[in-house]
Amino acid sequence: MNIEKRWIAAAAAAAPVLLNACVYAEESKSVHNAATTIPAEDRISPIYGVIIPDRYREWELVAVSYQTAFDEFRAILGNPLAVQAYRAGTLPFPDGAILAKRAWKRVPSTEFPGAFVPGAATTLQIMVKDSTKYAASGGWGFGRFIDGKPVDEAQHRTCFACHEARVRAHDFVFTRYAP
Repeated sequence: MNIEKRWIAAAAAAAPVLLNACVYAEESKSVHNAATTIPAEDRISPIYGVIIPDRYREWELVAVSYQTAFDEFRAILGNPLAVQAYRAGTLPFPDGAILAKRAWKRVPSTEFPGAFVPGAATTLQIMVKDSTKYAASGGWGFGRFIDGKPVDEAQHRTCFACHEARVRAHDFVFTRYAP
């Protein structure tokens, strides 16, 4: 493989990690501002009572993904307890573990033909582990937010059913740790 092809392969492999860093400043400003200007009682997810955790953008990257059905890049972040559990291979996750999934539309890069970059932010999804509070949903509480506001109750009713049907054996969590 010549040097140009190796460089392109390396850039492609690094792109998912870089995409989170590249859009951080501008996207986080708009979502953060939206979330902090919304009254607290309007930032709580229906059914589960989950809110967007403070400073979640500072959490460690667990993995990246691409969702073809929505044409979205996704970055999954974990609080320190969640990341420790991932590294140790601990299942079920301990109470207090929190995962945050940020998503953006995929758009073509204007600087690099054939490459794609994050476009507009779409959703922020939060999972909170509390085996007592959320016993009826596998120990997890769910929150799905658009522009800092939770989506409606009907959409929240689909969260656990999807996780239960597909990833029950992995403590209802889709994301695998990307070392």
